Amino acid sequence: MGRFKDAGSDDEAETTIDMSPLIDCVFILLIFFIVTTVFVEETGVEVDKPQAASSKDLPSNSILIAVTEGGEVVFDKENIGINRVQATVKRKLKEDSTMPVIIQADRKASAGLMVRVIDEAKRAGDDVTVNIATLNGGS
Repeated sequence: MGRFKDAGSDDEAETTIDMSPLIDCVFILLIFFIVTTVFVEETGVEVDKPQAASSKDLPSNSILIAVTEGGEVVFDKENIGINRVQATVKRKLKEDSTMPVIIQADRKASAGLMVRVIDEAKRAGDDVTVNIATLNGGS
């Protein structure tokens, strides 16, 4: 009977806290926030956007198409040309039909090319919303 310690004895066991469940919870929260973060897709080219006093913020989940000064039409770092705009927008709208199309046109890009890109994007569906990206604040 000497194997058991008396509850009132002076040799009480040292209490420890197991940190494993706490670390597991932190890692689960970290994974949750990484997975639910919205990643903004960029077009892959740098454009010099014009300024506009009436600009407003648009949702981050949108279809970004860039029109460069040299006449390239770029989506997801690839020059898709004017002929593939409609198909690209249709494909992206299958994922989420409420996504707006945002045209990032360089200030020196051809207005005619920009109008053609807008027209091709609108042909992709009945409810397509097309916006033009500008810098905030006009001069």
